[in-house]
Order: sequence, then C-alpha cells, then structure tokens
Amino acid sequence: MKQSALRAAFPATVPVLMGYLAIGIAFGLMLNAAGYNAVWAFFMSLTIYAGSGQYLGVTLLSTGAALAQVALLIFILHVRHLVYGLSMLEKFRDIKGFKKFYLIFSLTDETYALLSSAQVPIGVDAHSYYLWVAVLDHSYWIIGSVIGGVAGALIKFNTEGIDFAMTALFLVIAVEQWQSYKSHLPVLLGLGATVAGLLLFGPEKMLIPALCVIIVALLLLRVKLEKAEEQTAAPVGQADEERGDAP
Repeated sequence: MKQSALRAAFPATVPVLMGYLAIGIAFGLMLNAAGYNAVWAFFMSLTIYAGSGQYLGVTLLSTGAALAQVALLIFILHVRHLVYGLSMLEKFRDIKGFKKFYLIFSLTDETYALLSSAQVPIGVDAHSYYLWVAVLDHSYWIIGSVIGGVAGALIKFNTEGIDFAMTALFLVIAVEQWQSYKSHLPVLLGLGATVAGLLLFGPEKMLIPALCVIIVALLLLRVKLEKAEEQTAAPVGQADEERGDAP
C-alpha cells in the first residue's frame, strides 16, 4: 500500500472518525454495564465489527440467549449487507487475496457510504485507497469501543437511551447520501418498501419482506442505476482513465 493512499483516505474518513468514536464509546459503556470489560469490547469490535449487531449483542449476552437465536437475529439485522455487496461487485472485481476478503468483512454502513461514492484522487492507487478507508474506519470503531469500556470501569454511567447514538449516525449518513447523489430512486425505493412492509406485516415481521423487495428491485434496476451514475460522474471517470484505473 502506498503512503499516498493513506494520506488521501484519511480526510475522507474524518466524519466516520467523529461518529465511530462516539458510538464506539457508547457501545463500550453499555458492554461494561452488562458486566463485560474493555477486553471484550476490543475483541468484539475486532472480530464482529457490526455496530448495530454489537449493540444487540449486549442485550443477548445479558439475557443469555441461545446461539441459534443469536445467529438468526444477527442475520436478520444485517441482511441489508446483501444489497451492499451487490452494488460493490464491479468496484471490488479486480481486487485479489486478503484485500478483497477484508473489504468484504469491513463493509459497514458508513464504510459502504464512503466507498460507494469514493472519488479517488489522481495518482493514488484505487485499491489501496479503498483498503485504507476500511482499515481506518475499523480502527476508529475499535478505539472508541475500548475507550468506552475503560471509561465505564472507571466512572459509573446511566446508559439508558445511549444506544440511540447508532440511529443518529445512520440518519446523518443517509442525509449525506441523499445530498451526494442526483438520483434518489434507491432511497425512495427503500422508503416505499419499508413503509409497505410496516403496513402489511407490522413492526415485528416487516424487515425481511421489505429487504427482499428492495434486493429484487435493485437487481432489476441495476443497469439503469449504473448508467445514471456514470452520466453524473463523467469527470471522475476521466480521472480514472488518467490514473489507469478505468475498467
């Protein structure tokens, strides 16, 4: 990895740094309140690395949930990543080995938001840039989790309602994506499918049907959406050709 890729990636990840430190600290505090110290926070963030899944994990650990129940709930909660993966097929196509594995593993909501709209500077290797974005975001989350775990052990906090930090960060990312893209079809599609699922199936059963509708619709509209993105990102494509990264 070139040093220039790290220098280029860091400024793009600063908003995630601010968010991940905050929600990572919140997670560490919640985990400590449930009886698990900073060591647990470190290894959960290193190996699981799923913000909402880790928040849910605190509750599951506290209640002694069965392994099968944990697996099912985490799958339902993160099945949206199927959509993320589909949209990144072309971008990750030529990446090989450990880099590709790690990029798949580290594709959180926020990292996906950065990589899906990434404008790699001229002269910077695109694959190294993507990897540094992922590594930096992951490190921010680990650092925040450990700080929260240590702080929770030293100072007693009332953690009631602190899990809303994850929802707040997600809303900020969603607004930024809305402003960054001229085509709002994917957002409107997701909103429509979610509202329809809520009305038809209720809040307890709406998630999987809504996500299935979104996945199918995005697959059917994939070519149209890619063409629209290429038309609005012509300058970026020209820059890619100058670096030799164009497909």
